[in-house]
Amino acid sequence: MKANGGEKIYGLDDILTESIDGSGYNKNYGLLGSNKATEKSIKLFPRDCQPIVDKIQSMLKKKTGKIVEVMIYGDGAFKDPVGNIWELADPIVSPAYTKGLEGTPNEIKLKYLADNTFTDLKGEELNKAISEYIKNKQSNLVGAMETQGTTPRRLTDLIGSLSDLTSGSGDKGTPIVYIQGYFDKYTV
Repeated sequence: MKANGGEKIYGLDDILTESIDGSGYNKNYGLLGSNKATEKSIKLFPRDCQPIVDKIQSMLKKKTGKIVEVMIYGDGAFKDPVGNIWELADPIVSPAYTKGLEGTPNEIKLKYLADNTFTDLKGEELNKAISEYIKNKQSNLVGAMETQGTTPRRLTDLIGSLSDLTSGSGDKGTPIVYIQGYFDKYTV
């Protein structure tokens, strides 16, 4: 638009970045990620929610003695293969999460190892070779051939998309999605 002479160009993320006469606002995203609430009002994308996830994690630690990672998630980031609907309504998948959810997976594609590296092995011998390979993998496999086909997305995007698919936005009434085993390893 600027290249074609536009002088005043606004995106949804430029509108309601500060309160107007006491209205809600989102400094970072404005109207981007908002949803219809009533015929006359909208809900803005959440802001200032880091203290909430930190408090929930702290409460769970006190009650269980375990560290449970916590995140607030919105619409996931995926394309429905049948309906072809992109779930990209929110500017980011998770506006707040605990520190254990930072980063990206560092995974090796098991099919790659079986089909390329260990083509001559079968059964328990193949299982042992793959397990040993995984135990000795590099700490950063970005760009390595044996990772091709794995998902190089942030953990919060992957887990938030999984949670969104599980809870849905209909009448399920699922306020919390509890995921177990996501960080389990094949070799353990």
